[in-house]
Amino acid sequence: MKDDELIESQLSSEEVFSGRLLHVHADRVRLPDGHETIREYVRHPGAVVIVAVLDNDKLLFERQFRYPLRRVFLELPAGKIDPGEPILDTARRELREETGYKAKTWRHLGTMHPCIGYSDERIEIFLAQGLTYLGHERDHGEFLEVIELSLADAVASVRDGEITDAKTITALFWAEKIFSEVWPVPA
Repeated sequence: MKDDELIESQLSSEEVFSGRLLHVHADRVRLPDGHETIREYVRHPGAVVIVAVLDNDKLLFERQFRYPLRRVFLELPAGKIDPGEPILDTARRELREETGYKAKTWRHLGTMHPCIGYSDERIEIFLAQGLTYLGHERDHGEFLEVIELSLADAVASVRDGEITDAKTITALFWAEKIFSEVWPVPA
């Protein structure tokens, strides 16, 4: 089947909710067979996630309460891309704000789309190495604990259900492939 046999065409769009972070849309679309339906989705500004490697080869993680699921999650440092902000600047800002570290070298590893059925969110995955601690600059109302884990312990935490965050799992997958030299490190 060709792509054009799968594509839906937008007929109209309505923003049904506009919040500080998320914007919900309801679009009327024409399906490939000519019928019409409504597609509801969330517009998101995008985010970054950082695999930050310390000199001891451990990775920086955060323990943070996530309100929608009302529990503490173990995840890699991450944050929202501000309007017009280059993604590398976002990664640098978020690593410093949340963990207190800056990195000497940065590499963009890839992009993931965590919720393709109902959101346009994209998350850019970065590798940060050569870390120096400067002190955190957390946003008002941001509470988290920074911890160190080896890659092996982090992967075991995924297996054991302790890490369930999609961006963290995806970034760890990339890190495992790169550190084991199965995949080359992007230039």
